[in-house]
Amino acid sequence: MILEKEKFRELFAEQGFSVNDSCYDNFDKYSELLCEWNEKINLTAITDPEGISVKHFLDSVMLLKYADIKDGNSLIDVGTGAGFPAIPLKIYRNHINVTLLDSLNKRINFLKTVSDELSLPMECIHSRAEEGGRNEKLREHFDFATARAVAAMPVLCEYCLPFVKVGGIFAAMKGPNEDISAAKNAVKILGGEIENIYEYTLNGDGRMIITVKKISHTPSKYPRNSGQISKKSL
Repeated sequence: MILEKEKFRELFAEQGFSVNDSCYDNFDKYSELLCEWNEKINLTAITDPEGISVKHFLDSVMLLKYADIKDGNSLIDVGTGAGFPAIPLKIYRNHINVTLLDSLNKRINFLKTVSDELSLPMECIHSRAEEGGRNEKLREHFDFATARAVAAMPVLCEYCLPFVKVGGIFAAMKGPNEDISAAKNAVKILGGEIENIYEYTLNGDGRMIITVKKISHTPSKYPRNSGQISKKSL
């Protein structure tokens, strides 16, 4: 369900990533589960071997180029969906402590299956992002929060920054046309500062990663409920 081994390795090597046999096998198993479950629940519109290899797996692992995620760091993937970027990160860097959070229980069941089948220990949590961000067991608990989502940056910041401990990083994986200036007020209110904006291409498609450093605690009134967030962003 992914590119054959040598092509897959060459694809990753072009970006400076070395893929061993065990890593390749886990990516292959993950892709098989993704396609199998996609027939039952909507996980992805991308199911061809090259698309999965590039747009899901390599695109996710690219975060390691732009965020200093070390072994032993904790990472929560907010609104993870089918597990991107966190599961590819976990496959490639097994010693990251990964938490997957999603609001749909069917997707959580899929993620738990991937965790079990690949023998990759990950915590899978069924929760809306704004509820998770107010949960004292999760709030300001993580070194990194990630999101690969279509929501506007101010909205993503309110969903994700409450999970990040002071000194940690929220890394947003976005398309090429994101208006970063629109997020400056939200970032400041929520206790962050924009650290870097990285732009790159994969197979000719533009990509952007915005890293936001948490410099102070998020005020207790945030995140607001989803209705307030959608009605008026910060």
